[in-house]
Amino acid sequence: MGAQWKAKHKDLAANAKGRLFGKLSKDIMIAARHGADPAANSRLRLVVEQARKVSMPKDTLDRAIKKGAGLTGEAVHFEHVVYEGFAPHRVPVMVECLTDNVNRAASEMRVLFRKGQLGTSGSVAWDFDHVGLIEAEPSTQGADPELAAIEAGAQDFEPGDEDGATVFLTDPTDLDLVSRALPAQGFTVLSAKLGYKPKNPVNPASLSAEALEEVEAFLAALDANEDVQNVFAGLAG
Repeated sequence: MGAQWKAKHKDLAANAKGRLFGKLSKDIMIAARHGADPAANSRLRLVVEQARKVSMPKDTLDRAIKKGAGLTGEAVHFEHVVYEGFAPHRVPVMVECLTDNVNRAASEMRVLFRKGQLGTSGSVAWDFDHVGLIEAEPSTQGADPELAAIEAGAQDFEPGDEDGATVFLTDPTDLDLVSRALPAQGFTVLSAKLGYKPKNPVNPASLSAEALEEVEAFLAALDANEDVQNVFAGLAG
């Protein structure tokens, strides 16, 4: 689960692709505010590449770019809101929302956190580091993530999981710099964003199978909410 919680087998769920496209569309619209041309907008280029990797339909992608860039005449306004609290069994959680209705998002978070505990601002954030998170995969055989992290200026890295992707961790201000340096070190950047890494993650082995299932069900319910963009859980492994 690491720095960003990801639902197990999420790609197999019937409606998961739609949720993923919805989240990516928001990212695309926000990135496109700084220009509709991916070649001249590095943030947009990264999100577009990520959208293509998961086979987002071209018309959906183009519509999101045009809408975000103000080319359709539609007003696009999303507010970034972060909620803090605990999942069941005191697992700390940071939840990033992009919403067009803050009151609705707040109400839904209160309901979702009934099975955990919704905290106030700062109540959980102290237990996380705010970092740049770059997901990348080797583009050349034998590419060394440790060497790439050093040469590109990353602070640390988390070895690739079953899909072969490595997560490079950066200072928030170095996110773009490291993203642009990694290709020369043999890695293709799949996504780059700011996020949260737990300082003292809970070891899943310390939880019973039933308790872990409760935590994962709670996190999955958060992730399924239309206003939730990212869920960062203090759960190791």
